[in-house]
Amino acid sequence: MQKIFVFLMVLLMLPAVCAAETSEVFPVDKELFPYYPSLLNMEKGGVDFTPPQTCGGCHPEQFEQWQGSVHALAFVDPVYQGELNKAAKAVGTDVTRQCEGCHTPAGMMQGETDGAGFSGLTDMAMNGVSCDICHSVSGTTHWQTPTHEPENGSLVLAPGVDGKRVKRTPFEPSDGCGGGFHECEESSLINSADLCAGCHQVYHYEKHFPIESTYQEWKHSPYAQRNIACQDCHMVETDTFLRVADNMEKPDREEYRHYFNGANYLLYHLAKGSAIKAGDEALAENLDHKYNMAVKRLQSAAGLELTPVYNNGALIELKVRVQNLRAGHNLPTSLTNVRQMWLEVTMRDEEGNVLLSSGTLDDNGQLDGDTRLFNSDGMGDDFHFAIDPWVITSFSKHETIPPRGYKDVRYAVPFSAGENVQVEVRLRYRQADQKVAEALLGAVPDDIDLKKTYGLEKVPALPVVDMVTKTARLETAE
Repeated sequence: MQKIFVFLMVLLMLPAVCAAETSEVFPVDKELFPYYPSLLNMEKGGVDFTPPQTCGGCHPEQFEQWQGSVHALAFVDPVYQGELNKAAKAVGTDVTRQCEGCHTPAGMMQGETDGAGFSGLTDMAMNGVSCDICHSVSGTTHWQTPTHEPENGSLVLAPGVDGKRVKRTPFEPSDGCGGGFHECEESSLINSADLCAGCHQVYHYEKHFPIESTYQEWKHSPYAQRNIACQDCHMVETDTFLRVADNMEKPDREEYRHYFNGANYLLYHLAKGSAIKAGDEALAENLDHKYNMAVKRLQSAAGLELTPVYNNGALIELKVRVQNLRAGHNLPTSLTNVRQMWLEVTMRDEEGNVLLSSGTLDDNGQLDGDTRLFNSDGMGDDFHFAIDPWVITSFSKHETIPPRGYKDVRYAVPFSAGENVQVEVRLRYRQADQKVAEALLGAVPDDIDLKKTYGLEKVPALPVVDMVTKTARLETAE
């Protein structure tokens, strides 16, 4: 009788055990997220999105600042289009909604986009993240996502309420705000990092692994503790950014701009070529300004310290400390498995002969094998190296530098008969490996003609920014 009882108890437990083994780790509420795998949501208020050109009629200064920004170019970016096209071919256009939800929210929610390419799209879809996207955000669903944190566009958009256009502003609206075209509503969310979090925290579409963690990096930083949000550094002039980062003080109201400037100088570079090809000198100048802003930010973000290391009075090593001085997130951030930030080190003897060389680019734009990179290596479910975001479900290596943090790298000093060693160290940055960029630009859909639009006969050598350069003369005897 006792054996039968035990057997029955085991049978009763089996369904629970099986259910636990097959349950989703990150269950998705498909009713709450009808555009899944994009986690955007929209409140139907009987009002369509407003094109940015319309907004520019009353806000010309803000429109000019936004024009040519990474937000304005988010969808037409040819590197993004190449990646999107590869994703559509690999896993289908249903999955590409995740990307489109942040790169062209209006186009995705209006049902215009279905993978890569521009054919048949309205100007609203082509304009990426335009004025009416951010100023229509009425709330977030960060806590309702599969991971219960911001990811993949976890924002609620409401361009109108009860048939009336409503735009959110971080400040108390003045009398006559909206000029009769729209109503104004104060929202603290507009100047909060939570607004940026939804799209700057990108997770794998199925496994919900964080591929991009810019928001989390900021959230766990000294900047978040001192209430320095994304907008305080990325929506201001370069001089203001330096003051904010150095002193941890928020900008004044009149200092904010709609630049959304960051490190993506490659996009400005490509878009400038397109503007020149189209004969739009004003836009080319606008993009050149934003390109220079991005370069200056990179060149002010990091620091280098060079320290000789001696043993028994003899020089044996050079310690290079790479510091994240002014970025409110890790260096680098975003797609850290694609971005390249590295050290180029050259040591010479007194006659100028090279004793050590590391981190140099060859004629094909490839780095030598012993280069010290500050990036990530992705891998898929099979634990093998992977670079495509729809494959990556974990990192095998994650070597980025946290805000106000540093990483030390040591280089053995080769034997030298001289009395000193001349050292030059450069911290360098580019958006991607040359071959990766060539593969992505080579994968753009058929309706994007790189030669016709950008004047590109072939993929050029990617521009490299020298973030910091330091030289030193090291005595070989202490």
